[in-house]
Amino acid sequence: MPRRHDPERRQRIIDAAIRVVGAKGIAGLSHRSAAAEADVPLGSTTYHFKTLDELLVAALRQANEGFAKAVAASGAFEDPRADLAAELARLLGDWLAGERTGVELEYELYLAALRRPALRPVAAEWCRGVTDLLVPRTDPVTARALVALMDGICLQVLLTGGTYDEAYAREMLGRLLAPARERPGA
Repeated sequence: MPRRHDPERRQRIIDAAIRVVGAKGIAGLSHRSAAAEADVPLGSTTYHFKTLDELLVAALRQANEGFAKAVAASGAFEDPRADLAAELARLLGDWLAGERTGVELEYELYLAALRRPALRPVAAEWCRGVTDLLVPRTDPVTARALVALMDGICLQVLLTGGTYDEAYAREMLGRLLAPARERPGA
C-alpha cells in the first residue's frame, strides 16, 4: 500500500504533545498519548521523533516562541527614548494575562530541562534569544539579568497563584536598568 502524503503530520504531533502536556503534565506524555491526541498511527510519532525527548524538544521550541515573538514585535526595543522597563513590564503583564494554561505549559516544559538534559539547549536558546533582543538597549550582562528577573517574577506569579503586579515589575526592571549612581541605596 502506498504511503499517504501528509506534510502536516509532524506539526500535528507537536501540537498534540503540547495539548497532552497541558492537560496531563509531562508525565502524561508518551508516543502513544501524542499519537492518540493527534489521531495518527503510533508509528508516525516514532518516525518523526525517535525518542520522547526529541518530541519534548520540538514542543518546548514551539512553546517558547510566544513571549520572544512579543518582545521582538515591540517597537520599544529599537527606540532609545522608550521606557524599556515599562515596556517589558507591560509585555509580561499581557503574557501572564493571556491564556494561563499556555504560560504554565511553557514553564513546565522550560523547567523540565532540570531533569532532561536534552531540553537544556532549548531552554538556553530561549534565554539567549530574549537577551539578544534586549542587548541593543543595554549591555549583555544587564540583558541577562533582566531575563532572569522576568523569569523569577513569572515563576512567583505562577507558583503562588498570585496576581501580576505591573508597577512592581516596572520598578524592579527599572532598577536593573538604572546607572549605579541612580539606584536606590547607591
